[in-house]
Amino acid sequence: MSVTRTALPVHEPSVSTRTRLARPALLLAGIVLVALNMRACLAAVSPMVGEIQRTFGLSATASGLITTVPVLFQGAGAPLTPRLTRRFGTERVVLGAVLTLGAGVLLRVLPSVVALYAGCVVIGVAIAVLNVSMPGLVKREFPHRAAAMTGLYSTTMLVGATLAAGLSVPLEHALGGGWEAALGAWSLPAAVAAAVWLPQVLKARQAGSGATAAATGRVPAERPVAGIWRSALAWRISLFMGISSLLVYTLVAWMPTILADHGMDRGEAGLVFAFSNLVQVASAFLVPLAAGRMTRQRGLAVAMAGLNVAGIAVLLAAPVSGAWVAATVLGLAQGGSLGLALAFIVLRTGSAAGAAQLGGMSQAVGYLVAALGPVGAGALHQVTGGWSVVLIMMLVLAGAAAVAGWGAGRNVVLDGR
Repeated sequence: MSVTRTALPVHEPSVSTRTRLARPALLLAGIVLVALNMRACLAAVSPMVGEIQRTFGLSATASGLITTVPVLFQGAGAPLTPRLTRRFGTERVVLGAVLTLGAGVLLRVLPSVVALYAGCVVIGVAIAVLNVSMPGLVKREFPHRAAAMTGLYSTTMLVGATLAAGLSVPLEHALGGGWEAALGAWSLPAAVAAAVWLPQVLKARQAGSGATAAATGRVPAERPVAGIWRSALAWRISLFMGISSLLVYTLVAWMPTILADHGMDRGEAGLVFAFSNLVQVASAFLVPLAAGRMTRQRGLAVAMAGLNVAGIAVLLAAPVSGAWVAATVLGLAQGGSLGLALAFIVLRTGSAAGAAQLGGMSQAVGYLVAALGPVGAGALHQVTGGWSVVLIMMLVLAGAAAVAGWGAGRNVVLDGR
């Protein structure tokens, strides 16, 4: 493996690798609706953790697993997706994953602890498949607008999370069926997304054996990056993504509970959390655009880590009076950090094959690291009886993200020569 210093962008796929599926507007609608579901079912559960804990008599550590298990299986399921897309085609794999996601949402609300965690496993695997397959599909179908479409796709995921976090408690009141009805309702958007996506599968099937390589989920062979798992740069990118994701998912699992435990009304705590997700939308779109205009992103990575430190410090010092300030700063930090981590995958590789390799590695490592956050925070809270130690540990991890991001922001590219 070699590491080349360059400022050149990654080559986009040629038009010949592209397949025109159903109408462009319908394709775009399908992509947006699929993306809308990919974080909604995770964010929706956050304001409900306390109620789920009381329903089943769970400990704080066991409650943390409600968020940890899907994240863990996102990391474990990511390496399986390329094999699925090669065998069945990207379109059918996406449809199957969306339907599986909806089934997992329904399984999670059955009156059983086993069903609760089994649903979390199913949700995690479905999201893992979508995490890996959707960006490639976007790049294939919109080769000359891939950056803008990726921004739209990423932003839509965060919009889904924002809506879910803000609407879960009002849905519970409106439906009058407790947390089960409120969480189960999020299977309906998955069903809608599957229905809108179905024409893409039908069009791909009509192409039959004469379909292009892109239509069956295959792309022209490119030389892979040798020894990527031994690359210090690849590990820095993976750790930056992992630690950034850990901070996000820890707060997804516990931020409303932290605020409620300090005296904030549960409904307001859900709104604060939803607002933080809303702020993420702007930074997740703008930070990758800024990164693409820089030859080095070291300062940007350290700035995102610094914002994480500032937001966590406010949450530690003034959890109720400073809640909205903390939500704003953390939203900027977390949306920007995740957007930058995804940008590193493109900026630090010189081919689609290299990007796929680095993406697979960084997502596998990243989500496995991130999975430690919610359950670890729950365990620390259970041992210490408060949230101060948890937040101090998060400050330390934000510092580690700054170190990893400094290394990941070097102007070098992994290649296969």
